[in-house]
Amino acid sequence: MRSDTFTLPTERMVSAMTQAALGDDVYGEDPTANRLEQLAAESVGKPAACLMPSGTMANLAALLVHVERGRKILVGNESDIYLYEAGGASVCGGAVYEPIPTQPNGTLALDDLAAALPPDPDDPQFALPGVVCVENTHNRMGGQVLDQAYLAELRRFASGHGLPVHMDGARIFNAAVASGVPAAQIAAHADSVQFCLSKGLSAPVGSILAGEVGFVAKARRFRKMLGGGTRQAGVFAAAGLVALTSMVDRLAEDHQHAARLAEGLAEVDGIDVDPKSVTTNIVLFRVTANGLDDEHFLHAATQRGLAMSEFGHGRIRAVTHRGVSSADVSAAVAIVADVVREAR
Repeated sequence: MRSDTFTLPTERMVSAMTQAALGDDVYGEDPTANRLEQLAAESVGKPAACLMPSGTMANLAALLVHVERGRKILVGNESDIYLYEAGGASVCGGAVYEPIPTQPNGTLALDDLAAALPPDPDDPQFALPGVVCVENTHNRMGGQVLDQAYLAELRRFASGHGLPVHMDGARIFNAAVASGVPAAQIAAHADSVQFCLSKGLSAPVGSILAGEVGFVAKARRFRKMLGGGTRQAGVFAAAGLVALTSMVDRLAEDHQHAARLAEGLAEVDGIDVDPKSVTTNIVLFRVTANGLDDEHFLHAATQRGLAMSEFGHGRIRAVTHRGVSSADVSAAVAIVADVVREAR
């Protein structure tokens, strides 16, 4: 339960990978990769898409397209782009990250965004903003789904200041399944969107960056520069096609398992969790039992066969996915209860 990146490809994916029609994707001649990009673009309502090796590269390529050197990226201080992607836009693109306080529901307050804008855009002392980034679902906020009304407000704010919006939608299909709002409708509030094939959708590798045709063409050039131009990409694109056509609806099962996990943990004395806060496949909780810190708790749980992760701010993260069954959820609750009980 450390992450939904531990999903393994399905038998259908493995079969598709071995039978995929192949070509050289750098030349745009891999038919399977081309089919995936077309389907992926349609799935999020964008004119074009580019297959990337990872979500980190997809986000980085998007930022390199959107932001000129010396401009600012307005990004949540609890976002994956800011915390977990090695400062790539600064290193590779000379851009400045401007961390914006992240609200408990994963949003960035418009007032906070406005405060990050220069008081005088003509004053050369100030770095000018270049893009607004939003994350949906929001990982560090427990898999929260951003409200459609908020996303519309954010888009109006950004457009009013001449700024594009990039959505890190690594788990956008979790957001779509949980909210009942199609992914294309969610992504409509952003100029560009990244989503992962290799998390809950269970493909072994790959992410998609989607947007306007010109934007994607520029991103494809950055993909090559960053070392992401693969050749017979259809080998893993085939698994991505299976992911998009058959693995989206089953994400609801992961959400149900996460809800059950949170409800079970809430019954354990010495564990602090709010089941009502769990809306997708991520459960955040705290260990409050006396004499048991997070490091010893995680070690003891791992020794019993349950792997989770420390997640900052005194929290533990558990993530459900296709590799976690209903029986596993029950076992996880029992293991946590046993670890807490033994510590007393």
